[in-house]
Amino acid sequence: MSIILYIVLIGVIVYLALNWARKSSAGQAGKQSTRSSGPEPATPPPKRSRRARYGKWVGGGLGWAFGGPIGGILGFVFGSIYDGMQSGQYAYQGTRSGDFSVSLLVLTAAVMKADGKVRKTELDYVKAFLIRQFGPEEAKNKLQLLREILKQDIRVEDVCMQIRQFMEYPSRLQLMHLLFGISGADQQFHALEVEMIERISINLGIRTADYASIKAMFIKEIHWAYKVLEVTPDASDEEVKKAYHRMAVKYHPDKVAHLGEDIKKSATEKFQKLNAAYSEIKSRRGLV
Repeated sequence: MSIILYIVLIGVIVYLALNWARKSSAGQAGKQSTRSSGPEPATPPPKRSRRARYGKWVGGGLGWAFGGPIGGILGFVFGSIYDGMQSGQYAYQGTRSGDFSVSLLVLTAAVMKADGKVRKTELDYVKAFLIRQFGPEEAKNKLQLLREILKQDIRVEDVCMQIRQFMEYPSRLQLMHLLFGISGADQQFHALEVEMIERISINLGIRTADYASIKAMFIKEIHWAYKVLEVTPDASDEEVKKAYHRMAVKYHPDKVAHLGEDIKKSATEKFQKLNAAYSEIKSRRGLV
């Protein structure tokens, strides 16, 4: 079962379970008021605040049972959202994100929390990134869900294992590309965040050469262009050309076209970075 179906299932179960609990509690309160003959207390007992804490635990438990580690995180999030709605804290409009977007948000939260703190400036940069990638309306929904996910304890290895099991390799490569883009949204790459991305890469089963290629697109160290093409500087001109064509097939936007136009747009940017690396090498070598 896909993650998006888990979301729907978890949301429905949490809503029904907590509504049942609310009605049951209200029924008990009604019976007690009928039996009571004395004056009503000036301040009603804080039953609602206690009940408002149940949602996240119900949602988290159900989410883990039905959707594994990612389902557990989302169940806890949706339960917390329900609690907030019951207490009047906020109203949530939901998100139409599918498997890829949910995975991206969970892993983004892990990267943002890598240094032990989440800064407002980071959220602002991520918001701007999401707007560029997905448009204002979808970015608003994603950012709201991200804020809730950031409050959860994320077991990176378990989450990556689930993603690796259900997501094809080209989409996992695109996840890595977006994580580097988000990490460098403030024009700098923090060491702990890069370490977390590498940890995610290993657990997602990304080949070392592919990880180095995507990293080189963003962090331009010495010989970065050759790393993007997965060749060494002593490669022959013919080897460089073959490497470019091989990488062009691997990184072609059509590989992730099934994820929607937003993700395909991001994949096009990755393809452009590949072309830029190839152009850099051709310029250095005087190739036509």
